[in-house]
Amino acid sequence: MVEPRYTHVSIVADDLEESVDFYESVFGMKRIPTPAFDERIQWLQCGEFQLHLVERDDDPPAFNHHALHVDDFETVYQSIRDHDRAEAEALPQIEASADPDPPVYVLPSGAVQWYVRDPAGNLVEINAPDADALDESLVRNLVKRTDIEWPEAGEEPAPIYLNE
Repeated sequence: MVEPRYTHVSIVADDLEESVDFYESVFGMKRIPTPAFDERIQWLQCGEFQLHLVERDDDPPAFNHHALHVDDFETVYQSIRDHDRAEAEALPQIEASADPDPPVYVLPSGAVQWYVRDPAGNLVEINAPDADALDESLVRNLVKRTDIEWPEAGEEPAPIYLNE
């Protein structure tokens, strides 16, 4: 039986050092040995996996994204809000609220998703397992996903974390 698992995700970086700095400072990723390719590339350790940043003139895809679990959502939330070139992004299929704070989406499982664009414009989904554990004085705009059919009483919601 084949048991696939991800080893890495590669994304475009229009300014390699700026992107490396973003992922190091916001998420605590670390540079790891990287082969000397013809293109400017830096590999970063992300838990047991890797994020490969490749400096190219290509535009990042509009919707394709990578998702990161964080164990301190509030710190990451504030770091991104304070960052000069990273910005939150609302999902277009969910009606925007008048709240000036960026929406953080709550899934039927209770997990949260927050979508941001990194400095190169890549879409990053930031996940945490428990919306109820968040400090709502800091993360003020929790929005229930209205584009998802919520389970009936007694039904299990689809988990974003396989170990839920």
